[in-house]
Amino acid sequence: MPPTTDPDAALMLRVKRGDRAAFTQLVEKYKQPLFGFIFRTLRDETESEDVAQNTFIQVFKSRERYEPTAKFSTWLFTIARNLCLNEIRRRTRHPAESIHEDHAEYDDQPRQQYEDKTHIAAPEKLLHGELAKKIEEALAELPENQRTAILLCRQDELSYEEIAKVLDCSLSATKSLIHRGRETLKEKLKPYLQTGEWE
Repeated sequence: MPPTTDPDAALMLRVKRGDRAAFTQLVEKYKQPLFGFIFRTLRDETESEDVAQNTFIQVFKSRERYEPTAKFSTWLFTIARNLCLNEIRRRTRHPAESIHEDHAEYDDQPRQQYEDKTHIAAPEKLLHGELAKKIEEALAELPENQRTAILLCRQDELSYEEIAKVLDCSLSATKSLIHRGRETLKEKLKPYLQTGEWE
């Protein structure tokens, strides 16, 4: 979708003109997918909430300079990725400050997606939650670029071309990252799916 026909870019242009209701619409639309992307990158609920909030703050602060040269979602996820990388670098410099190793909240997060589906019976619900957790663990072990490419690929609004813009790499490199990431995930999940055991 060209930026000129992107309804979200049109909303952002309204934000640029001072329309706060338009900004609220964008926040409501993207807060869940944005948080999901950030959470799967940082794997910490509190830090992810902070980064998601900071992403929207950056969007609002940049409103006067905004030009729809790309889809709004591409611009939004580029900001979010940069803030995630900043947070990862901060953790590396100050590891004692991070609660990244405390996965209590993280462990519950994938299961919560399935607990809302009341039609799933209890044993099946547990199995769904366990598999979701293993997928998240496998994703976390991917190199940053592969993980980001896979996570962005889950966003229905983003094409390969738009993912390439977020990653700041070529289209062929982006396709390669997604392919390698998917193959790695398949290999990591294969023993679990076949035997129920996870190594």
